[in-house]
Amino acid sequence: METERRRERWTRAAGGGDNMQGARARGMDHGAGSFVAVRRLSGTVHRHASPADGVGGSTAWIGRGLSCVCAQGRESDARLSFDLSPIQEECLHRLQNRIEVPYDSSNEEHQEALKALWRASFPDTELLGLVSDQWKEMGWQGKDPSTDFRGGGFISLENLLYFSRNYPKSFRVLLCKQNGDRALWEYPFAVAGVNITFMLIQMLDLEGENDRAFDILYCITFMLMDQKWLDMHATYMDFNTVIKCTRRQLERELLLEDIRRIEDMPSYRFLAR
Repeated sequence: METERRRERWTRAAGGGDNMQGARARGMDHGAGSFVAVRRLSGTVHRHASPADGVGGSTAWIGRGLSCVCAQGRESDARLSFDLSPIQEECLHRLQNRIEVPYDSSNEEHQEALKALWRASFPDTELLGLVSDQWKEMGWQGKDPSTDFRGGGFISLENLLYFSRNYPKSFRVLLCKQNGDRALWEYPFAVAGVNITFMLIQMLDLEGENDRAFDILYCITFMLMDQKWLDMHATYMDFNTVIKCTRRQLERELLLEDIRRIEDMPSYRFLAR
């Protein structure tokens, strides 16, 4: 019973579940002062006349050719922009479509993705069912993971699965909490992953030519969040503070002048295949 109460309190503190869903319904905008600071890596930058073209409600995307960074500013700040290439438009459209897909527990593809995540996480343990107390061992709030996808959608499951397949060593380090002096009351791995997807959707408006770069950035962010957790000697109820610190660090890194690719980000070094 005490464990269940802790999970409920953690969800409220971390902004999960209905809070995430509500933010998406409001257009994922935390205030009228949001603007897009654009750093053009090639070609000409064009300035719009009105700051009304700000990012409020925009979806999120990143590619290898980093071009613009979502940041918080004053209402008087204007937005810089430029035309996307056909390849960029296609990649952006694909990612926008991914973001809009909710997790559907009756969808066979979604079921198989969830099973694949279990196999990647616990290859030596047979899964007893899509609704099972086993899922709590991975850091879901209850025995039915589908209830935790309301804020992040199916893409949050895709992000976790991508992480497990492409950076299995880093994935296992986070899943099993193998690094550093851990807190007695740790963050739940899976629900933290959903929160990270949601945070990236909120904070980024980046353009490039590789729609999988969003997934790579997700992996970087998860590793960075865990490093912040350790550096701050955080515990269960500190998760929201850690997420905010992680976001600020990402914003700083993405605005660095020498960032040309995701691999150039300082936090990329945390990833291991």
